[in-house]
Amino acid sequence: MHVGLIGAGNMARALARGWGEPILCSDGGSGRAQELVAEVGGEALSSNREVAERADLVVLCHKPYQLDQVAGEIAGTAKAVASVLGGVSTGLLQQAYPDTPVFALQPNTPVEIRRGVIVYAERPLTGAANHPPADPDLEPMVLELFGRLGTVVRLPEALVEVASTLSAVGPAYEALLTEAQVDAGVRRGLPAALASQLVVETMAGTAALLAHRGYDTLAVRREVTSPGGVTARGLAALEKAGIRGAFQNAIDAIVP
Repeated sequence: MHVGLIGAGNMARALARGWGEPILCSDGGSGRAQELVAEVGGEALSSNREVAERADLVVLCHKPYQLDQVAGEIAGTAKAVASVLGGVSTGLLQQAYPDTPVFALQPNTPVEIRRGVIVYAERPLTGAANHPPADPDLEPMVLELFGRLGTVVRLPEALVEVASTLSAVGPAYEALLTEAQVDAGVRRGLPAALASQLVVETMAGTAALLAHRGYDTLAVRREVTSPGGVTARGLAALEKAGIRGAFQNAIDAIVP
């Protein structure tokens, strides 16, 4: 499947690096497409329409507000469209591309190293009014393509926005948590590089352990926490500081 990217920003770059194969790409004149294809191979094309004409699948990586503008250039030309645009539902894609198979996905940036999470809005079995139904042969090909980049989670459309507040923005949260722990260690005398290594490797190992234990966070915490011990005191301090409420507030700030 020959992939064409419209847009060459951070997510387009992460996807292309994860696939590691030549791509077609356009960028609206920023010059980023040429930089990207110089890295991963392929061609930087001068127009979105040319990408649509030559690609088997067009992946929309432009800004969400450009949905109708780009659709006006390539609708009717693109063979199939996959969107990674935040806040753009399958319904909006179907309106913009009424004669084209469309797929809505929300990846996160670890797709660059093939450890991403990709939330997929499940397609209805029948198409919306004036829109073709899901292609039973094309959908598995699209999901296989994105599955190379990590874990694909299929969800009803109604849950995609909430799920994305955990996965799509999650790398920023994890980076902030890492930074906060590193700063705390540095404040008490650890060199920054060492503190970073300790925190990042601990996070990576804990994530693998949680997955191995079926995501049982309570069991993993109990194995580390002795009654009245240092871990118990540290956890109590985090709870007192409102760590759970902070994450609830973060979701509420994103999802109306």
